[in-house]
Amino acid sequence: MQQAFHRLSIRTRGKGLTMITGSVLDWVASTGIEDGLLTLWCRHTSASLIVQENADPTVQHDIASYFDDLVPEARAYRHDYEGADDMPAHIRSVLTNVQLTIPVMGGEPVLGTWQGIYLFEHRRTPHSREIVLHLQGN
Repeated sequence: MQQAFHRLSIRTRGKGLTMITGSVLDWVASTGIEDGLLTLWCRHTSASLIVQENADPTVQHDIASYFDDLVPEARAYRHDYEGADDMPAHIRSVLTNVQLTIPVMGGEPVLGTWQGIYLFEHRRTPHSREIVLHLQGN
C-alpha cells in the first residue's frame, strides 16, 4: 500500500466554478498509483468541491445562479464582519462539500464521461484556494 499527498493551489476569478479536473488527473498519474482511493479536501469555509457536468458551461452558470437565489446576500446575517458575501458563502459551502472521495482505477480517477471536478468559489472577489489531495492504493 502506498500513499501520496499534494497541495493544489487554485486562483479563482471570484464567485463561480473553476474546473480542476486536469490538475487532479495530472497529479494522480504522476504518483504511479494504479488502483486506490483519492480524497480531495478544500481547506476553506467559503469555497467547496463538487463533481458536475463538464461539457456545457451553461450548467455551471445555472448552478451558480441557483445558489445565489437559494442563499441570497441581501439578508440580515449576524456574521457580516468580512462583507455581505461572507456568511452566504459559508452557508453555500455547508450545502455542498469541502471533501470528495473518488475511486482510482488504472491510474485514473473513475469519473463519468461528462463529469468534471470543480472548486466552487462562493465569494465575489478572486481568492487563492488550497486543495489537499491524498491518494492511497497500489
